[in-house]
Amino acid sequence: MSHRGKIVQLPPNRVWRTYDGGRCLDELAGIAPAADGPMPEDWVASTTRATNPGRETMNEGPSHVVIAGETLPLLELLENDPDYFLGASHLKRFGTDPRMLVKLLDPSIRLHLQVHPTADFAQRHLQAASGKTEAYHILSVRPETADPAIYLGFHTPPKKSVLKDWIETQNIPELLAAMNRVPVKSGDTLLVPGGVPHALGEGLLLVEIQEPSDLVVRFEFSRGGRILPESARFMGRSLDFCLEIFDLSAWTPERVQREACCRPVFRREIGPGSRQNDLIGPTQTPCFNVRQSRLTQPCVKNERSLHLLFVTAGSCVLEAGGERLSLQFGQKVLLPSGLGPVAFTPTPTCTLLECHPPHP
Repeated sequence: MSHRGKIVQLPPNRVWRTYDGGRCLDELAGIAPAADGPMPEDWVASTTRATNPGRETMNEGPSHVVIAGETLPLLELLENDPDYFLGASHLKRFGTDPRMLVKLLDPSIRLHLQVHPTADFAQRHLQAASGKTEAYHILSVRPETADPAIYLGFHTPPKKSVLKDWIETQNIPELLAAMNRVPVKSGDTLLVPGGVPHALGEGLLLVEIQEPSDLVVRFEFSRGGRILPESARFMGRSLDFCLEIFDLSAWTPERVQREACCRPVFRREIGPGSRQNDLIGPTQTPCFNVRQSRLTQPCVKNERSLHLLFVTAGSCVLEAGGERLSLQFGQKVLLPSGLGPVAFTPTPTCTLLECHPPHP
């Protein structure tokens, strides 16, 4: 069956993690009673496998999607018609790998202090095609979270020997004191390059856009009453090996504002009273592109690129290929490169977050 001309719908794809959350994801999915637990992430349109020690047989991470009433693995869909879904230029450079992983994250607690490798480090030392540069777009903050924030970068970088001692002795107060605590609010977008130590704060519902890997060094071993096993800390390597991943340059508050906090940059008008902005573009990272469209009137868009579309405020009706789909806050679809013009009717206004793979 040909799936051309159809919208790819994305049912929830919950994944187990080492921290608790997920109540807001339950609410978005209409699950009652909504509750926090060990499934705080929704891996959206994923072809990436989660690394969960002790759960290796469960194949968590890769998505199933719905298209023309049929449910099938996303990777199968892409491989059956890669030129249409991914585009010829993407296919020529990257093959059938979308080269991007997007998630919905909903932590109820602050996450473990962690760091991810750059693509260069991953390719040279981990035999992996991708590192894990990532970005966060904050959708909402839980009402009970009084001072939402993330930790990002060492404003006062320790010497490597001191960092090793802090990690071995789990001197979390010193680690946190050396890092920037960055206040955030709904609508904020932040970029976290590979190598930069960080941790999400509690109570944030957000879209995470990242390179397609699950490579992580967790250098804080206990959160939420759960102690991480050795296998979930250093990717099966030594601490000395993992210390080479850390960016130990100074991330001053000014640098965080300049390089990590991403502000909208006008891209184009897409109709009367509607505009599209760049949130993250190739000058900030080659790993992915993130755009935002604010719609106040009906308009037609043709991106000519495989991309994920999230409704982050308001609602709209989307029409393409003879299909008509109503989308509300938090809902998402995948639009193929070859889909063609897509008509949007905001009801009455709508804000869209658009996540694109790296430009080939």
